[in-house]
Amino acid sequence: MKAIVSVFAKDTRGIIAYVTALLAERDINVLDISQTVMQEYFAMIMLVDLDACPLPFHELQNWLHEKGQERLLDIHIQRSDIFEAMHRI
Repeated sequence: MKAIVSVFAKDTRGIIAYVTALLAERDINVLDISQTVMQEYFAMIMLVDLDACPLPFHELQNWLHEKGQERLLDIHIQRSDIFEAMHRI
């Protein structure tokens, strides 16, 4: 299953490294990544592959949220099929 991970925060060093390390810790592969800094704000969106992730999706959502809070990051994950359905006209 593929998913969309979004990260928003005040820009600081190491955000990409921190988030990708979290994903690697759960055997999640990053397929595509886009990030930008707008003045002092950081935004990143990633397409990831969850096929090897051992956690159920809702546990992964909670875990990423908690880990994000530790670094003042707003991390969200959404299944790509739901994301695509929400944005279909």
